[in-house]
Amino acid sequence: MNIQKQIQEYIAAQPEPKRGDIQQLHSMILALKPTCKLRFLDGKDEHGKTVSNPNIGYGSQNIPYANGKTREFYQVGLSANTTGISVYIMGISDKNYLAQTFGPELGKASITGYCIKFKTLSDIKMDVLKAAIQYGLDRE
Repeated sequence: MNIQKQIQEYIAAQPEPKRGDIQQLHSMILALKPTCKLRFLDGKDEHGKTVSNPNIGYGSQNIPYANGKTREFYQVGLSANTTGISVYIMGISDKNYLAQTFGPELGKASITGYCIKFKTLSDIKMDVLKAAIQYGLDRE
């Protein structure tokens, strides 16, 4: 199955209103970077064991590891979780950057070093989330 179809099936499988919110975010991210590389991670490891929530990845960057190796990974990720939606901004070395830069204006969301988690889009300011996503996509 191709990635586009996996993504559409993943979005379609979400309950409302989460489905509509994820579809809106997916469309917005594609509008910000129409030619970005897409990925779909089903959340399973090489043994088929579930290790994370499935997620959609946008863009591409090389993530360095402490041992000197690198791994290609997405720049921005989007995932449904049990209580809402997570947006991942990957590759940020300053773990306070997201919270300090976007947190004060974002609205009702929890922010870690690389994850913005919220219940619904109505809980946050879309222009602030869009700016955070744009920041993630612009980092190459």
